[in-house]
Amino acid sequence: MKLSAVRRSTTTTVLAASLVGALALSGCAKSEDDGSDKSSSAGDKDSGQIVATPGADDKTCDIAQFGGEKIDLKTATVGFSQSEKEANPFRIAETASIKAEAEERGIKLLTANAQTQFSKQISDVQDLIAKGADLLVIAPLNSDGWGPVLRSAAAKKIPIVTIDRKINATACKDYVSFIGSDFIEQGKRAADQMIEATGGKGEVAILLGAAGNNVTTERTKGFKDQIAAKAPDLKVVFEQTGEFAREKGQQVTEQLIQSNPGIKGIYAENDEMGLGAVNALKGAGKKAGAIKIVTVDGTRNAVQGIVDGWISGVVESNPRFGPLAFQTLDTFTKGEKVAQDIVIQDGAYTPENAKADLGKAF
Repeated sequence: MKLSAVRRSTTTTVLAASLVGALALSGCAKSEDDGSDKSSSAGDKDSGQIVATPGADDKTCDIAQFGGEKIDLKTATVGFSQSEKEANPFRIAETASIKAEAEERGIKLLTANAQTQFSKQISDVQDLIAKGADLLVIAPLNSDGWGPVLRSAAAKKIPIVTIDRKINATACKDYVSFIGSDFIEQGKRAADQMIEATGGKGEVAILLGAAGNNVTTERTKGFKDQIAAKAPDLKVVFEQTGEFAREKGQQVTEQLIQSNPGIKGIYAENDEMGLGAVNALKGAGKKAGAIKIVTVDGTRNAVQGIVDGWISGVVESNPRFGPLAFQTLDTFTKGEKVAQDIVIQDGAYTPENAKADLGKAF
């Protein structure tokens, strides 16, 4: 179902224009939503992604390099493997975007959901291959452990595009392209928001994402590097995984404010953990804004949290991969070059724009 809430800075016209020209050159996980936001903008192409300006040294891939054959995307079967339960805003939006784009293009789509179980995701993709998928779009749960899938896909020369998270394999050999954000840059931008919110002084905590994927590693690195470079008086004194889940984020924050009562800020590596932190602070009788919270994603509830004063800032991570994923497959299957790393632009929500831009959130 398509939404009326659109991201006006990323119109379909701009998307189409940038993809046709830029793709030849150019190149996160949450828990249960509380049900208060009814966003379905996942399938809205006007809310879609824009490719960041490519660098001159960006590596590309085409069918000749990959070793496959040209395919007519219109008559192909595409398999989509979702990693996590679709009881959370990011994954709901991501899956809906893929389904909407396939429907609009009239492409047969096979789908599977691993329900946050990596062994199931491996068997899911094997099953998609067995059912006749000619191309694969995978939202990986983990970055490692993809050997069995890659071998099966290679035996049939099935092109793979990964979205949101990378797999530790060789581009243009094991898979064609990765589409996603610059996660190190997201961490740096979250640090900038934390520095502004705290004045660059005090003790802060990190609610880490799930282990075993590049998103957690890179969002952490970006945040720490930026803090060290720009605000040495802001000290990271606590780090613990919240597993990208709201309930876990709440539990960890409850422990945090007991063990570190002087904590000044919390960097949650996704919105759901940040919303869990808000619940913990409310339960402890804290006032809105007493502890600064910065998160990554851009869900409707998190942006509302800025409006309500509980969250200081949100770095966007756009889950609407459908248009860009299928345009990448279309370009590649025609024999044209696509980038091995397709980096998307991300916006940000702040106290200055949150109320006006709430409709852009998912």
